Amino acid sequence: MIPAVLYAVPAFLLLIVVEALSYRFAPDDDERGYELRDTTTSLTMGAGSQVIGLPWKLLTVGLYVTLWTVAPVQLSPTSVWTWVLLFFADDLAYYWFHRTHHEVRLFWAGHVVHHSSTFYNLSTALRQSWTPMTSLPFWLPLALLGVPPWMIFLQQSVSLLYQFFLHTERVRVLPRPVEWLFNTPSHHRVHHGVNAEYLDRNYGGILIVWDRLFGTFEPERAPARYGLTKNIGTYNPLRVAVHEYGSIWADVRAAASWRHRLGHVFGRPGWQPAR
Repeated sequence: MIPAVLYAVPAFLLLIVVEALSYRFAPDDDERGYELRDTTTSLTMGAGSQVIGLPWKLLTVGLYVTLWTVAPVQLSPTSVWTWVLLFFADDLAYYWFHRTHHEVRLFWAGHVVHHSSTFYNLSTALRQSWTPMTSLPFWLPLALLGVPPWMIFLQQSVSLLYQFFLHTERVRVLPRPVEWLFNTPSHHRVHHGVNAEYLDRNYGGILIVWDRLFGTFEPERAPARYGLTKNIGTYNPLRVAVHEYGSIWADVRAAASWRHRLGHVFGRPGWQPAR
């Protein structure tokens, strides 16, 4: 288990301070910048996710190792092709993990945390879920492919490190070849936008090509409005972490049939029975 993200925390905090100061001394009327309560909530959510995630990571290690030991082939970490396979397989796994967490309400209940801020800055990258359990199925096939578990964790950390830098309004548009191949701040602002044309778009981690292939790509045209379609209006970390689970429970209790109950849990966010 490679705790690369933990090692990067001091750099994250320093860069957040630098970005906040940039708004202080070079403000932009089109950018929201920082708000102290919002940033504090994001940092608290990030710290909580690391604490909660540690014991879960230990269980995940055991599952990865078990599948790796029974894999038909165990790939060598000394082969460059193992690393190439891992890069693309991990990024594809992230795409489907991310897309599923937007399209299935039970999964969205955890991921909604990351979208709950109405600001968009580097601190938003640290606003993470306190329920990491739903990510497990998406990376298990990599262990069955024979990729050593430590390599899977390392590549996951590399992807998270890359994505930290996507959460900024200070970088506008990068050169066209970069924008075509890679996820960029421009593409990720679209993903966080609640503009009607931006909803459920641009799920990529490092690469944006999966969105182009699977029809979920949307370029940045209008400025994004951030947050949720119905903002929760709180800075309380516990409420931010669990509010959607509470909403699911309320809908399930009020449902008239088991079909409707299952729809509220496994349907798309916002699903309602047909009238």
